[in-house]
Amino acid sequence: MSINFYDANAKEFFEKTVNADMSDTCEVFTSYLKTGDDILDLGCGSGRDSLYFIKNGYNVTSVDYSYKMVEMASNFLKKEVLQLDMREMDFKNRFNGIWACASILHIKKEEVPKVLKNCYNALKENGFLYLSFKYGEKEIERGGRLFSNFTESTFSELLEIQNVFKIEKMWKTSDVRQEKRNEKWINIILKK
Repeated sequence: MSINFYDANAKEFFEKTVNADMSDTCEVFTSYLKTGDDILDLGCGSGRDSLYFIKNGYNVTSVDYSYKMVEMASNFLKKEVLQLDMREMDFKNRFNGIWACASILHIKKEEVPKVLKNCYNALKENGFLYLSFKYGEKEIERGGRLFSNFTESTFSELLEIQNVFKIEKMWKTSDVRQEKRNEKWINIILKK
């Protein structure tokens, strides 16, 4: 699973992603929230986005599955980051927003509904979930990592079957990292 990749390549991954500018997408997400709201950064990686939310007045709980990424993000944020498997998380009505940037995409497609249900349970009423996937149809393994890819229609179909969230917004973007500008992402905001 992808955790082995992140544990083995934490330093390199941290350095390649910590300065990637996700502020435009963060602003879209926070436009649905109020300053002081509680955000879960689910699969926080380097802690880059957690830092953005903290600096903008949100209460952030940062989690990652990789022990090494948890260690590096804790040092970067100067606060505790929790080690957590999103397939097993059991928060109840705790967060106004969940930010899952490029994290749920590492879960097998067959397990994505379970993770979405866990996110639904973790959100307060009328809470919002942001998630992003590489744009495409297939589940692929590349360089030791699993990627579950979605398009607007394949994700909408998945959501219809589950029937818990409402789609608030869905849009495509290019990767913010210059060397990966040709890669497309689908961004989704769901409402509980």
